[in-house]
Amino acid sequence: MAPENPAGTTSGGKSSARIGTVDEEMTKIYDEMKARVPEVPDYIRLLKSGSLVERVKSAEYLGEVGEEQGVLPLIDALADTSTTVQYVAAKSLGMLNDKRAVDPLIQLLKSDDKWVRLGAAHSLGMLGDKKAVMFIVTLLNDPHHDLRAHAAWALGKLGDTGAIEPLKLLLGDPREDVRREVKQALDTLGVKEPS
Repeated sequence: MAPENPAGTTSGGKSSARIGTVDEEMTKIYDEMKARVPEVPDYIRLLKSGSLVERVKSAEYLGEVGEEQGVLPLIDALADTSTTVQYVAAKSLGMLNDKRAVDPLIQLLKSDDKWVRLGAAHSLGMLGDKKAVMFIVTLLNDPHHDLRAHAAWALGKLGDTGAIEPLKLLLGDPREDVRREVKQALDTLGVKEPS
């Protein structure tokens, strides 16, 4: 038998680890998440009063576990003194798919911090509430290209045809990543643009 390297493959290039079906892997992930649910109250406590690292990790964890009891503490964390905590809390709220987060995330789009605005835009796209459209459209004029690209992506996810004209204005954006996301969003909205 060929020796195994640290990446888990044999020198012949074949993986030595057994990979299950998608259903088996999803069941395993779900079971691991369920096993972590009892830890949620501890992470909520750390999110409120822990060190910066503990607050960031707690915000991340609460999004991954997906428990409803994490929604309100994460909404509260959007006002944390650290923009890193705000960003991670915003992203986690998008994973929880709870409409209570929509209005607080819309308010976060006004942040002076680019990453906080980006996290809020991303999660608003994930949450799918069309009342966010007019607020996300304003980000299409943001000076940061990655934020313009995320805003275009979010508008495509929201599926509101009211975003078509503002998106079309970015087809000539100097950044390729922005143009790509705009074209994809327009395609999602049923607008076929020449490449």
